[in-house]
Amino acid sequence: MSTAAASATPYPFSKIAFVRPASTIDQPILESLQKGKGLMPYLQSALVPSEKQQWIQTLFSKRHPDRLQPGSVVTVTTAHAPNTFSGVVLSIRRRGPDTSFVVRNVVQRTGVEMQFFVNSPHLTNIKVVKKPGDGGGRAGRRTRRAKLFYLRHSPEKMTAIAGGIKA
Repeated sequence: MSTAAASATPYPFSKIAFVRPASTIDQPILESLQKGKGLMPYLQSALVPSEKQQWIQTLFSKRHPDRLQPGSVVTVTTAHAPNTFSGVVLSIRRRGPDTSFVVRNVVQRTGVEMQFFVNSPHLTNIKVVKKPGDGGGRAGRRTRRAKLFYLRHSPEKMTAIAGGIKA
């Protein structure tokens, strides 16, 4: 009989099964969590790494001055191939730890879109190359829409946004 089985009590309906004692958790459990309240905010703060929490609070905030906006040009670095992907942000989906964004670029005359989840372990870096307000002229203005899916059908406008020239 092992030490784990020695500390366990026998199960009343089986001679070979043992009931292990309740395991102790290193972190103290908050009283509100014991009552079942506040579980989701606790999980969101406990499961998301601090660097990714920082991204969610700054880049993917609705009001932060350094936030990522549709029409921004970004370079995303991942741990798997392709290692870097640059393009125009078409949309942002803000859902706490499940936040994601879609980046589009034209590679060898073919439109390529990639969706990145902020909390993914494959995502290593997000670098904002150009914000939609940078630059002059009509292309320098902030975009009026939250989702820029119309850029799929007009590559001229997309290159104008990416290059910061007048469309």
